[in-house]
Amino acid sequence: MSVLAKQAAVIKGDGTGPELVNAMMHVLKSCNSQTELILCEAGSEQWEKYGGATYIPDTTMKLLEESNACYKGPTTTIPKPNAPRSVAVTIRQKFELYSNIRPIKTYDRLSPNKKLNFVCFREATEGLYAGIEFKISDDAAIAIRKITRKGCQRIVSAAFSYAKKHNLKKIFAITKRNILKETDGIFWSEVEKGIRESPGIDVEEYYIDNMTQQLVKNPERFNDSILLSTNLFMDIISECASGNIGSIGNVYSANIGDSYAMFEPAHGSAPKYKDMDKVNPTAAILSGAWMVEYLGESQIKDAIFSATEQVINEGKYVTYDIGGNTPTSKMADAIAEIAKQKLSK
Repeated sequence: MSVLAKQAAVIKGDGTGPELVNAMMHVLKSCNSQTELILCEAGSEQWEKYGGATYIPDTTMKLLEESNACYKGPTTTIPKPNAPRSVAVTIRQKFELYSNIRPIKTYDRLSPNKKLNFVCFREATEGLYAGIEFKISDDAAIAIRKITRKGCQRIVSAAFSYAKKHNLKKIFAITKRNILKETDGIFWSEVEKGIRESPGIDVEEYYIDNMTQQLVKNPERFNDSILLSTNLFMDIISECASGNIGSIGNVYSANIGDSYAMFEPAHGSAPKYKDMDKVNPTAAILSGAWMVEYLGESQIKDAIFSATEQVINEGKYVTYDIGGNTPTSKMADAIAEIAKQKLSK
């Protein structure tokens, strides 16, 4: 490892997580990435074996704290009251990774009649994901949507900064301000501040219910823009948007704070396909490529993104969900080989 190389903790995850992580690491190593990748455990499978208060063992948390960034393979969150908080939420809150970013971009072969290219910005540390809920009787419970000015300011500032850096002239702010007057009122006031401080960037407000039908009816209207919202709203919106690009297996993401970042595919662990070498590795591979760019290897990220687009559009070595029958590992091999060739030119 070179003196300048960075270290990344890599959580193998649950279900199909380990095989997707293997595919991602194979592509990075084929591209001669100098990022040191250190495998570790977290998720429900290890928790069910060993127990503990969280899905993240102390040894893994220590490694996360010592690394320059981390990668999270898909993990399972058990939907029961006594189960721990999800791995992703735990890491986002601990390291204050307030910007969850999911680019939405179509591939020519998968969407010949639809061209989409926009970015979803989601506040990732508070809202309903703050996990503040309690029972008031055997038949009723209350969840609290915690919205703070600090949380809103950070995500709004990050979105406007990204727009400036990437020359995007439009931000769609998504609220339900006609109903949630106090919580979304704080969010909107920070958006208004961003408007005043960033002349040249147009902002339009959409209510969450209208936004979902627009993403079905006319998603092209959001091209070359940022969709911006609070935690749960943007979780739903980015998932809805994902339905337009062929497969959730294509959607990659980053969780970025001021001094740390976590990268992950946006999809779940798909336990029914575990060890079948079947699921789409696109999101896993692109998330890893984004991570090494964050750690200083932008040329590797560019080569992997270009190679992945080529493999998907050619359609020869792709998985079942995007029109082929190629195994996970073989699709990763194809991406790795093309990316390596691009870097050697």
